Amino acid sequence: MTVRVSRTFEFDAPPADVWAFISDAEQRADAISVVDSFEVHDDGSATWHVALPIPMIRSTIDVETEDVERDPPNRVKFVGKSRAFRVTGEHEITETDDGGCRLANEFVVDGRLPGVESFFKRNFDAELDNLEDALRASLASPA
Repeated sequence: MTVRVSRTFEFDAPPADVWAFISDAEQRADAISVVDSFEVHDDGSATWHVALPIPMIRSTIDVETEDVERDPPNRVKFVGKSRAFRVTGEHEITETDDGGCRLANEFVVDGRLPGVESFFKRNFDAELDNLEDALRASLASPA
C-alpha cells in the first residue's frame, strides 16, 4: 500500500524566500516531528533519524535522503530510503499575480514494515501543518 498526500500553501512572499527554506535539507528535516535528529552531509544529502511510534520499530530508523531533482528556484524533489519505508517529497513553487507564491507539496510513502503506511496515513496532515508552520515562521523572521 502506498500513501500519497498533496497540499498547496499560499504565501505573501517572493518565490526566492520560499525556495531558500524548501530547498534546504536541514530546514525540511527540522520541520518534521518524527525526525528525531539528522545530519546534513557535505554533498547535500542527509541522514534522518526517524522515530515512528509503531510496535515493529523499537529504535530510530536511519533514512538516507538526497535531492534527485533541483530546478532553482522552482522545484526540488527528494527521496529518502530506509529499511522501513521509502519516501518521496516534491515541492514546486509558482509565482502568483500579486507578487506572492504558491507552494505545491506532494509526498509518497511506500512502507516496508507493517504499520508504517497506516502511521503516515493518520499523521500526514499534521506533518504538513508542521512544514507550513515552520516555513511561515522562517518567512516572518528577520534575515
